Amino acid sequence: MSDIIGEKGRVYCVEFAQRSFRDLVNNTSKNRRNMIPIFGDARFPEKYRSLVQGVDSIYADIAQPDQARILSENIDRYLSDNGDFLFAVKARSIDVSKEPSSIFRQERTLLEEKGYMVKEMIRLDPFEKDHSMILGSKR
Repeated sequence: MSDIIGEKGRVYCVEFAQRSFRDLVNNTSKNRRNMIPIFGDARFPEKYRSLVQGVDSIYADIAQPDQARILSENIDRYLSDNGDFLFAVKARSIDVSKEPSSIFRQERTLLEEKGYMVKEMIRLDPFEKDHSMILGSKR
């Protein structure tokens, strides 16, 4: 994302794991000056509202059982009306007992019920087992 938007853009990076956040800070201070690390939890988007303005795109890669809900709350709060999102669905983080395909459909349906448009959904096998990427937009 940092390379795509270039020097004039900003990437807000929300991370709650201390070790990952430390690595993020080290990387941004040396190589990625357009990235703004935020030590926070994406499940609570209101807690970093003073740091994040509206955004044109959201990339969500969250290992939580309620991934689509977390994404939708961040979309509602931060994504511009014409904005797009990329959503890495991790089926095994949601439910290890269900078939990944059914979880992918479930997450897609949840987003569509919230009023978002799903443009494309792609399985990431064999690169990432039991993962899918959803491309969508607010409208």
